[in-house]
Amino acid sequence: MTVSCKAGRGFWMLSISIFLLLGSASAFAQKATTPMAGLKTGDTILAAAKGEISEIKIGNLEEMLKNSRDMALIDVRTRREIATVGGTIGVHQNQNIPRGWLEFRIANGAITKDTPIVVYCGTNQRSPLAARMLMKMGYTNVSNYAGGFFEWRKAGLPVEVSDRAPDTALFSKPVKVAPNVWSAIGATAPGTYENGGHNNNLSFIITTNGVVVVNAGDNYQLASALHDEIKKITRQKVKYVVLENGQGHAALGSNYWQEQGAKIIAHTDAAHELKKRGHDILDRMKRRMREKASKTRLVMPDITFDKEYIIDLGGTHIELRNLGPAHSPGDIVTWLPKERLVISGDVSFHQRLLPLFGHTDTKTWLETWEVFEGLKAKIIIPGHGEATTYDQVTKYTKNYLVYLREKVGKLIEEGGGLKEAYLIDQSPYSHLPTFRQLAKRNAGHVFRAMEFE
Repeated sequence: MTVSCKAGRGFWMLSISIFLLLGSASAFAQKATTPMAGLKTGDTILAAAKGEISEIKIGNLEEMLKNSRDMALIDVRTRREIATVGGTIGVHQNQNIPRGWLEFRIANGAITKDTPIVVYCGTNQRSPLAARMLMKMGYTNVSNYAGGFFEWRKAGLPVEVSDRAPDTALFSKPVKVAPNVWSAIGATAPGTYENGGHNNNLSFIITTNGVVVVNAGDNYQLASALHDEIKKITRQKVKYVVLENGQGHAALGSNYWQEQGAKIIAHTDAAHELKKRGHDILDRMKRRMREKASKTRLVMPDITFDKEYIIDLGGTHIELRNLGPAHSPGDIVTWLPKERLVISGDVSFHQRLLPLFGHTDTKTWLETWEVFEGLKAKIIIPGHGEATTYDQVTKYTKNYLVYLREKVGKLIEEGGGLKEAYLIDQSPYSHLPTFRQLAKRNAGHVFRAMEFE
């Protein structure tokens, strides 16, 4: 075959172009896998950070947690990560501030310049960087727990999970507490997107002629999920839903239950609270729960009462009672006298530090407690936490209120002020979840109230 000079020249020019193009591509690929001059890799930055910080081992952390009630343990992983990989370290000092928000949120709590701070993550990559940043910000007592969450969990130490029932909107599925009485125990943490807003107990009583549910749930989706579990246990229809008070996690799921034909029952004070503040409560829940708040609407109770409301259903006698002022407006208990079982709502606590609100009167709560003890119940399902006995709820409700009031009373006698009230030693209760968030606030509330008693 004969090739003209012009055609030959074109062929060689094309070959040279392809050669140069391939060479350029090879050089670009090499540059893409080799750090550019002057840039540091993540590993380089991490190694430098580890050389500047103090790292502690698991035994050191256990000792610090045992001896320092004021220390801050910070998990710098994301909430979604914590929810999907098995939880976070389960101690009251623990809090979650994701690495990306650390510089902005660290100052929002009770952490001071000299507070002992320990940071950790899952694989010791983000926490060293977080520790170094806190040191640069001026925090003087910062350490990094190098073992991270997975080492802690492998050692069998306390872990707090954000969801015990991933296949449902419930934090945990119902458990049988007594014959025909069940309760889905909520998280001891505040209501979050991850736990579906299920941070209180959702209980129900099965009779031969229908079901009585105690607490409507935080949102429509949560109420529906509870109903799904009820239908797995009984074919009886839900006839009544009782609201233990006017808080969102007790009441906002009510519109789901009304759609099923159930009647909503509440104390008149709880109904007033929902009428006055319900839309604000709903808006806060929607911001927290995002798409999980879908279909939730504010509705009012169908039945209200002042002192007592009796339900006789399918041979079961149920008494709804307002025993007096307690934690929230409209607090009631659900009393089954034959079974000696009381669903106490927020009249009693035992597995989390109880919160005191602006409307909480601790003096009258203690007076109400005497009436509560007079029930002589054998089984108590509190508003939060597992079913228990009088000894436990007395220790963590009555005794806590007495303890705090005595401390504040002594402080006032000695001429102390609100600033000193925040520093009151509440260490006997420091192991309880929510202690860090609530202890100082509770002390301040009691001080302001007792100043004028």
